[in-house]
Amino acid sequence: MAIHTRRREFIAMLGGAAAWPLAARSQQPAMPVIGFLGSTSPGSLRDAVAAFHGGLTETGHIEGQNVAIEYRWAEGQYDRLPGLAVDLVHRQVAVIAAIETPSALAAKAATATIPIVFFTGGDPVQLGLVASIRRPDGNLTGVTALNVEMGAKRLELLHELVPTASVMVLLINPTNAIAEAITTNLQAAAHTLGLQLHILTASTERDFDAVFARLIQLRAGLIIAPDAFFNSRTEQLATLALRHAVPAIYQYREFAAAGGLISYGGNRSDAYRPVGVYTGRILKGAKPSELPVQQVTKVELFLNLKTAKVLGITVPLPLSGRADEVIE
Repeated sequence: MAIHTRRREFIAMLGGAAAWPLAARSQQPAMPVIGFLGSTSPGSLRDAVAAFHGGLTETGHIEGQNVAIEYRWAEGQYDRLPGLAVDLVHRQVAVIAAIETPSALAAKAATATIPIVFFTGGDPVQLGLVASIRRPDGNLTGVTALNVEMGAKRLELLHELVPTASVMVLLINPTNAIAEAITTNLQAAAHTLGLQLHILTASTERDFDAVFARLIQLRAGLIIAPDAFFNSRTEQLATLALRHAVPAIYQYREFAAAGGLISYGGNRSDAYRPVGVYTGRILKGAKPSELPVQQVTKVELFLNLKTAKVLGITVPLPLSGRADEVIE
């Protein structure tokens, strides 16, 4: 009888030893979770994600060590964003990082309580994301590149490169919330320069063939409007422009590097790093209403001289002198 009793005590002790680590783990604080809502795909936002992680690291947060990240990607299909945003809300994430305007609007519609840090190329006040730049109010803050305002400058630069072209085309994604503001801005700029401006739209890859067929008919220069979907197809758009001999301008260096004639806009790392910093600060207790919306003020100009030569364009020396980089 004594032998059986000791055996039962030994088994009970083993059971307690096995349960102890589980109990200890259950008492440890849960790792905070960030919801990352992307309008496009992981591949097209690789540099943005890296910059975001860099910003998080500045605040002492490292994915997998002391913070977890739930990624949701719309793959350029903006109609998927509301459902993805609601999914993150149901997941009860601590903060949502909403990359690009469509994601920011979807996140705002999904929650009025979970903090949201956005990146947008538009005016966040006009978009209804925040009450003001300095005092965001509510549960949102973030970073803006003010791409709408830079549209007129892109038109001027392209006109400087092809001064004989009297017709320009604005390619825009009609599903983007800032499409109307971009169009209005460019129409005013074209009128000032005495240019005809045609509006062409694309929201899927299937639209590109019709767009470039029309461009050839118009014999026009092309301004590609800032858009997350176009960002994910930068190299494809540059290749199509070169193949069809269309002088074109877009916002990021990748466009010129892939064969586009010229690019002018902010640096993506400069835009997404502060999104990571703000996200980390909120995890440490800061409130979005206490964090003013940051503005990306640095812009870069890139010229592809090889493409200019193929298109028969002579680049004015003053313009090449202003370029941050000339690709030859």
